[in-house]
This record gives sequence, C-alpha cells and structure tokens, in this order.
Amino acid sequence: MSLHVVIGFGPAGAATARLLAEQGHSVRVVTRSGRSPEPGIEHVAVDATDTERLVAAAQGATAIHSCAAPPYHRWADEWPPLAASLCTAAERTGAVLVMLGNLYGYGPVAGPITEQLPLAATGTKGRVRTAAWEQALSLHEQGRIKAVELRASDFFGPGVTDGGHLAARVVPRLLNGKPVSTLGDPDAPHSWTYLPDVAAALVEIAGEERAWGRAWHVPTEPPLSNREMVDRLAAEAGTGPVAVRRLPPAVLGLAGLVSPLLRELKEIRYQFDAPFVVDSTAYQAEFAVRATPVAEQVEATVAWWRERLAGAR
Repeated sequence: MSLHVVIGFGPAGAATARLLAEQGHSVRVVTRSGRSPEPGIEHVAVDATDTERLVAAAQGATAIHSCAAPPYHRWADEWPPLAASLCTAAERTGAVLVMLGNLYGYGPVAGPITEQLPLAATGTKGRVRTAAWEQALSLHEQGRIKAVELRASDFFGPGVTDGGHLAARVVPRLLNGKPVSTLGDPDAPHSWTYLPDVAAALVEIAGEERAWGRAWHVPTEPPLSNREMVDRLAAEAGTGPVAVRRLPPAVLGLAGLVSPLLRELKEIRYQFDAPFVVDSTAYQAEFAVRATPVAEQVEATVAWWRERLAGAR
C-alpha cells in the first residue's frame, strides 16, 4: 500500500485518514499541533504554510489530501499562503493534490448546482476558495502538478460538531425535545453531504487518474429542508417532532458581535434563504462511491451524538 498525507484533522481530515488506514495505507497527518499516534496513523506537527517543512513531511507520498481550512474569519488572509504551499509540495513530491472544496465558488445560482457552472462567487470566502482551485488547476494544465478537487455541500454526520448546520447547534437540542433555530428558510430544499461519503470520495478519487484535472461533486442524496432533516433526526431519537424556527437576521447580527463564526455566516446566508441543490450525477456516472441512504445517515448521526453527549457527562 502507499503513503497518503492528510493535511488537517478536523471532521473531514480525521474521517479520511481513518478510512485510508482501514484500507491498509500508510497515513501521515499534518497539523500545527500534532497529536498522539493512533493505529495506522502517524501524526506530525507542521504548519502547512511552512513550505519546506510540508515538502519534507510529504516526501514519498502518493497523494496529499487537503482537508485543512483556516479559522472561518481568517480565510482571506490565510488561504492564499496555504494554497501556495500545498501546490509547491505537490510539485516537488509528485503526489497528486486532492483538494476538498465547497460550493461557495459558484455564488448564488438558480437551479441545481453542477460542475459546469461558472465560478462567480460574490463573497470573499467564495473568491478565496476559487482562487485556490484555479491556482492548482493552472499548474495541473501546465503539467507541473497533478490536482483534483472534490466539492461538498454542508457536512453532516458523525464527527461534525461546531461547524455544522445540523450539528452542535441542533442535535443536542432535539435529543432533549427542545426547539431548534436554523439559518434562513427552514423549508427551503437543501443538499446535505454526509461526512463518511466525503472521506470515501476523497480516497477513491486519489487513485483515479482519469478524474484529475477537474472538479467533482461528492455523491450527495436528494435535498431535504432543514425542517425535514430535523424531523427525521428527532424521529430517530424518539423525541417526537420539535419546533424549527428561523433565526431572525437581527438575532444573527447581534450574535455575530461576539461570535466570529456567526458573523461570517451572513456571507453565505443565501444558501439557506432559497433552494440550494447540488447535482452529483457526474461523479456517480464515473466512479463507485455512492451517497449513503438518508435513513442510515440519520441513524448513525443520532447514535454518534448520544454516545458523545453521554461521554461528556
């Protein structure tokens, strides 16, 4: 088996590293602080913007999985040096750069989101992510690196906590039968990408040379609104229907005064004010990974949160 380097150990990085290890690959995880080793996974403390140290950490790798992201409110300053360092590491090691992206780069769109849509982001974060991919794609087209990007909608599932729209602000409350508040229209159809499917697609695409040189959407189930997802989670939890309330913009604004994360959410609120639907048929027509059925997603998510909350008591 081969060496895979995973940058970042948030929900996506951790799920990807563990799946690679389960498949028998050698896995090296790069984070600023490092961690204790776990079965099949080596953790090293390297700031990924330190190009020379990142290159050294990635020597011998078949693939570099870019799963890190700066703090949400510092994207504009910290994404460019991170993207440049990743591209240099890919060029100097020969590893394929597998970038985990999102849908921000498309900006507001009408209708299903496909990979053929132009990258026309209207916000800073969308433009920053677009620039990172365009830099890698340009180097790929010049023959200097091998690169591919996988774009996911909002993460959901075991392992997704503070940053998820169906995570820490929602699941613990519905497990106790309490009402939940959501960003935007709670009845607007919305695509939710299941975290284990993100990891499975990242692992698969790293070994599919015919996929490189373009972006793909992670296999994602048909859209369900915030309200529908909360109803399904509450039904699985056995807590019965819970009230789902739209978070008023004024409340979001006040919360943003003390929370950098909530302050930054204003830029992407358009994704929740109207239908936001990702089309992943292109990926599914070419490769093996399929989206996990929603019922299985919900069951696993509720079980994971119950275990997590029980352990915190």
